[in-house]
Amino acid sequence: MTNSPVDTLVCVGAIGGAFGVRGELRLKSFCAVPEDIEGYAPLSTEDGTRSFTVRLTGRTTNGLTARLGGVDSKEAADALRGMRLFAPRERLPALPDDEYYHADLIGVEVLDTGGTVLGHVKSVQNHGASDLLEIAAPGTNSTVLLPFTREAVPTVDLEAGRIIADPPDGLF
Repeated sequence: MTNSPVDTLVCVGAIGGAFGVRGELRLKSFCAVPEDIEGYAPLSTEDGTRSFTVRLTGRTTNGLTARLGGVDSKEAADALRGMRLFAPRERLPALPDDEYYHADLIGVEVLDTGGTVLGHVKSVQNHGASDLLEIAAPGTNSTVLLPFTREAVPTVDLEAGRIIADPPDGLF
């Protein structure tokens, strides 16, 4: 599995753009407790070229408001719109047995209950109801969205680098 090293970065949030005119910005937290993002700082870009301290300042629709170190104008905040923020895995809490960091699922092989390869996890999405695994079918450019529920995904074995799926009939 390619995402297993302890030193990997985990995406914990994204910048939504400026909030006001003095460098404050809208911050989308991907943490189970959104405010926990502040405690994982300093946060960096995925390539590690920039790093930011984080000070939460409040809440806004669908997110938080925050100040990032070195961002002191509306223009600077707007320039960061869409930037994803990462924390080193060692700063994040250990998860219960049935919870996973999305980054750990990306690239994992997905097999059906008979051992047939269905593909690899391309992304983990959530459109409001529950998580969906986007599965890239082998040898094609097509993908399938598989509900990430105990019924559809009875086994996740990250050590072996595989997920066993029991998809609804006709999905694949």
